[in-house]
Amino acid sequence: MNPVHCVHCGGLLSASGHEKCRNPRTALEPPRYCPQCARRMVVQVTPTGWTARCSRHGETSSSGAVTTG
Repeated sequence: MNPVHCVHCGGLLSASGHEKCRNPRTALEPPRYCPQCARRMVVQVTPTGWTARCSRHGETSSSGAVTTG
């Protein structure tokens, strides 16, 4: 499924104003919003990476693995 929402601000990707969301610093940050439904995700950052969990769409991690929930 293609992302519809910005993972940093939760806004629609089709809307303008995402200049702050697309910079080198935010490229290294974990996602804060689900790209499918824009719900705020539960994010856990560890020394080896991060995991982000949406209550509807499951978990994703910095390793690239996606687990549906």
